[in-house]
Amino acid sequence: MYKKILVIKLRHIGDVLITTPVFKALRENFQNSFIAALVNQGTEAVLEKNPYIDKIITYDKGIKKLPAFKRYIEEMRFLMDIRKIGFDTTIELTGGDRAAVISYFSGAKKRIGIKSRGFFGKKHLYTEIFEINWHKHTVLQNLEVLEKMGLTIGKPEVILNVTEEEKTWAKNLIFPCYSDHSFCHSEQKQKISSFNKKLIHIHPTSRWLFKCWKDEYMAEVIKWLISSGHRVVLTSSRDDRELKKIESILSYIPSFSSEPIGYAQEKSPIINLAGKLTLRQLIAVSSICDFYFGIDTAPMHIAAALGKPVIALFGPSGAFHWGPWDNEAIEKPYPQRNGIQRFGKNIVIQRNWSCIPCGQDGCGGSKISKCLFDIKPEEVIEVLKNVLS
Repeated sequence: MYKKILVIKLRHIGDVLITTPVFKALRENFQNSFIAALVNQGTEAVLEKNPYIDKIITYDKGIKKLPAFKRYIEEMRFLMDIRKIGFDTTIELTGGDRAAVISYFSGAKKRIGIKSRGFFGKKHLYTEIFEINWHKHTVLQNLEVLEKMGLTIGKPEVILNVTEEEKTWAKNLIFPCYSDHSFCHSEQKQKISSFNKKLIHIHPTSRWLFKCWKDEYMAEVIKWLISSGHRVVLTSSRDDRELKKIESILSYIPSFSSEPIGYAQEKSPIINLAGKLTLRQLIAVSSICDFYFGIDTAPMHIAAALGKPVIALFGPSGAFHWGPWDNEAIEKPYPQRNGIQRFGKNIVIQRNWSCIPCGQDGCGGSKISKCLFDIKPEEVIEVLKNVLS
């Protein structure tokens, strides 16, 4: 056993990224094994260049939208392709029905899963099922499965590698003449030297609107940052709703309200890259920034994995589950149920209300989290002042 291992995590980008300590632990226990990851298409970029993974397999969720017969054909083709690889072990960390079925049809003799709800008879698709402590951070939940397999677990590390070529590309995007100031004319040189503090990555949007802060509040923080001499890089996905939020945020900043959304310009303290980056490009941009501020979303986990200090706003989610991970920290991550907490160099700002975390999509399903909107810009700026100083 353990000659060919398949780890299944059919979730979102952040979930996949914070699964990377599992691959490190597996490689440390099985140095000569073939280790593969199965993830949803569109999330694989956070696993690229990971030295502990031999193969990344992606599942195209678009299959589910096909007509019934064609969907059946494509699903079977996908299962057969996995079966041909000859895995002897599957470790299913998704907890979903589809992942359980894939695990079973992989042909692996050892099929490990976590105890979760699902269709009748689901438990029989596994050879071993472990019940884990759901009150731990997700990084530690994933590793608990390996511990119960009897494996040795070293220091948990969320791993995200960026090449020097990617970093250079990002630097030249932020400042087209960044790599060689000798080619800049005097006005450009003056602009570059005037931003003499930090380059701040801000990602204010999410596909889940209940995780988003008020647009005008985010604008207040951005205005304070640029008035303090810092430079801001704004990012979002290409989703229309997220792009509209970026436009709305910029509309509260008078000197930039009429600026078109586009690529970086040396003259602007706000670099709006919303909707312009692939996932690997976003990772590259984040890698050259000094700091991250934003909401509980995948770019938060990306910045933390790159070793950047993170200040994140949390609403109905639990930081003890999803807070940004610090590879260098030695203390217990986010020991409190809610409130403002620190883990290493990362800070989560959250209300300490008794209803938090509720895990709901806004209060009463409204897509608006009152606990998040109750956090005021002045409080956030005070935290930023202390950290950035």
